[in-house]
Amino acid sequence: MLQLTDVTVRYGDTAAVDAVSLDLAPGQVLAVLGPSGCGKSTLLRAVAGLEPLSSGSISWDGADLAGTPTHKRGFALMFQDGQLFGHLTVARNVAYALRLRRTPAARVAARVRELLDLVGLAGYDDRLPGTLSGGERQRVALARALAVEPRLILLDEPLSALDATLRERLAGDLRSILREAGTTALLVTHDHDEAFALADRLAVMRAGRVVQQGAIGEVWREPVDEETALFLGYASVLREDAAARVLSAAGLPPAYAVALRRSALVVDPGGDLRAVVESARVTPEVVRLVVDVEEVGRVDAVAALGSRTSPGDEVALRVDVTRLAVLPISHAS
Repeated sequence: MLQLTDVTVRYGDTAAVDAVSLDLAPGQVLAVLGPSGCGKSTLLRAVAGLEPLSSGSISWDGADLAGTPTHKRGFALMFQDGQLFGHLTVARNVAYALRLRRTPAARVAARVRELLDLVGLAGYDDRLPGTLSGGERQRVALARALAVEPRLILLDEPLSALDATLRERLAGDLRSILREAGTTALLVTHDHDEAFALADRLAVMRAGRVVQQGAIGEVWREPVDEETALFLGYASVLREDAAARVLSAAGLPPAYAVALRRSALVVDPGGDLRAVVESARVTPEVVRLVVDVEEVGRVDAVAALGSRTSPGDEVALRVDVTRLAVLPISHAS
């Protein structure tokens, strides 16, 4: 449906978006993930028609959108702060775009009820935004964005203003809502957890360029380089002999570099790696360790809750192969 071909947006001599090409199929959610200042929000605004292209093209179903104004693209935008009308009730916020289109009142009322049910806010019709929690306001914003059945919804860091616990819960709810509505969505975010919770596909953006794209699981398992691995949440990158030692313990062939999640090394009496515990911290799920591993060096590890693991202890570690990624030598720095 949506196709971006060599899209470039310049501000003077600076390319905020540099030759980006992406495809988004019907019903899919694509997350563009990158650090602040990488150009992802500029890219979203270009898709919306709010930023002119310096070169390249954006098309929908094969039709070039050049010259098509924002309000005629059939896209809806949802921002991180929701941007609700504070003086209007929840129902009137959701109905706003429908009323602009002179939709019959009975249809407006039915659609508002349907959407509030969908986002889990049935009965909130007469509440004002100021009386709602942050998560509830974002649900209203999503209902409003979905009201006119957009062919594409554009989500600009929709959960970043929420606290971590609420963000995690609402991410799962948003995913279910988008699936149930059958909505195609383009999400930009700096939070890899948010991207993984919401999206089917991922494009990693850095300095205006897309450095990797693909299915979520594929990008997660096979980051294209060290910088991408660390941005995706891998805790450390081992190279050369240290990488070979960990890979050998995992039963894998040697490679130049390997990226490890914080939980890639697990305390296990049957493990092949020997280490000394430097620090231990209990969390609700595991005991997080920093260990000094023979022939490897200082890395993170985990132990089961209830284990009596203390600084100075000698431990054996096994490698969880699902929590590491072998990095291609051509991209290692």
